[in-house]
Amino acid sequence: MEISAGIQASLSGRYASALFELASEQGTVTAVESDLETLKAALADSAELAHLTTNPKVSRSESEKALAAVAKLLGLSELTQNFLGVLAQNRRLPALPDVIAAFQMIAAAQRGEVSAEVASAHPLSESQLETLRNKLTARQGRTVKLTSKVDPDLLGGLVVTIGSQRIDGSIRTRLNSLAQAMKA
Repeated sequence: MEISAGIQASLSGRYASALFELASEQGTVTAVESDLETLKAALADSAELAHLTTNPKVSRSESEKALAAVAKLLGLSELTQNFLGVLAQNRRLPALPDVIAAFQMIAAAQRGEVSAEVASAHPLSESQLETLRNKLTARQGRTVKLTSKVDPDLLGGLVVTIGSQRIDGSIRTRLNSLAQAMKA
C-alpha cells in the first residue's frame, strides 16, 4: 500500500502509519478503526478526557494509567490500548485527534475510498446524500465516504470538499461573484 508523502511527513501520520502496519500484520485494521472512532467520540463528549490528553502537567505515567482505564471502560482492543500507552509515554497525546484522522485516511485509501465533506444550508435527506454520494463516486472513480454538516451562512446550495479539491455551488459564493462582477 502506498501512503501519501504528506501523511508520512507529519508526526501524527508517522504514528498512524505505524499503527496501521501493526493492525495489518495482526489482521485487526477494522477493529482498530472502530476503536479509534469510539475514542474520537469519547474525546468529543468528555471535556475531562480531552483535557487529560492535552494537559502538560499530567505526568506520563498518570496519563498512561488514566488512558488504560478509559480504554478498558470503552472496550478497546489490546493493540489500541498499547498504542495509547506509547503515545502517553512519548508525550504525544495532544496529537491523538490528528493520529485518528490520519489512520482513517490511510484505512480509507487502503479500501479504495475517498472521504468527502458536504456543507449545506439545511440538513440533507438520506436520498439526497445517496444521490450526491453516487455522483461523486462516478466522478472520482472511487467509493466516496460522505459526511455532512449544516452551515446556515451558505444561504443555499452545497460546498463539497474532497481532499484538497473544493466544489462550491453555494448561493453565498454566487452572490459574492455577482457583486464582484458588478463592481468592475
